[in-house]
Amino acid sequence: MLVSPAFDSVAVFAFGLVVGSFLNVCIWRLPKGESIVRPASKCPACGARIQPYDNIPLISWLLLGGKCRKCKARISTLYPAVELVTGLLFIACYLTFGLTVAAAKWAVFSALLVVLIIIDARERILPDGVNFTGLGLGLAFSLFSGPSDGTARWLANKIFAYPPPEAALGLVDALLGAAVGSGLLWVVAEGYFRLRGREGMGLGDVKMMAMAGVFLGLKQTLLTILAGSLLGSVVGLVMIGLWKKGSDYELPFGTFLGGAALLVLYFGTPLLEWYTNLLTVP
Repeated sequence: MLVSPAFDSVAVFAFGLVVGSFLNVCIWRLPKGESIVRPASKCPACGARIQPYDNIPLISWLLLGGKCRKCKARISTLYPAVELVTGLLFIACYLTFGLTVAAAKWAVFSALLVVLIIIDARERILPDGVNFTGLGLGLAFSLFSGPSDGTARWLANKIFAYPPPEAALGLVDALLGAAVGSGLLWVVAEGYFRLRGREGMGLGDVKMMAMAGVFLGLKQTLLTILAGSLLGSVVGLVMIGLWKKGSDYELPFGTFLGGAALLVLYFGTPLLEWYTNLLTVP
């Protein structure tokens, strides 16, 4: 009984490392508009093609001492960090949800967030390709493993005599999360632009919350926006106070939203249940 879970954990972690290696390709190439399929990976310093035995996730970087085999240039620690974080996130999905459709759904969501978090932190952009791909995948997953939100069921009980199929409820919960999450950020962005005459939030953040919303549902999407705003405010104050950044310093809001979404994924449901129970106490 102990061998199978241990083997599954190692397999899931190894698969996460491989996915993390692919995410590195996405992180470095998507902002440049390059293909994530071709050409093969190469050293950014000397241009030498990276051989398969030097491209084993995490292990190759450690064996090479973080340097290119040919020119000995330093290889960014971001590469193994992304691979390790992705592997750990996949393990967390497995340990939390088991080998289920829900685990696959949240593993995909985690991978999408890793790409968006890093790209926004480095480039201040949130690629449409990632957001729209995630939006489509999230809608597809909602038919089999919808958000554990309950809003669609509550509305259905008010409107219909009998509840619709679970797939329909999951899809409606996903659409509600996407609509409210993206709509709320769009209203804030538009209001800021009209008041200040300049953009304070890009449409990439709006699209990102549409993508996150189809995975999380209405309640957890709102919690993500709240948590992301708090994280951004704290970091912004630190940057202004300690690093003497100006008040117009551009913070990567998508990075904070992505980090908040990961926190909400694992801690949001207990927090919402606690809040709901608190409201129902006589």
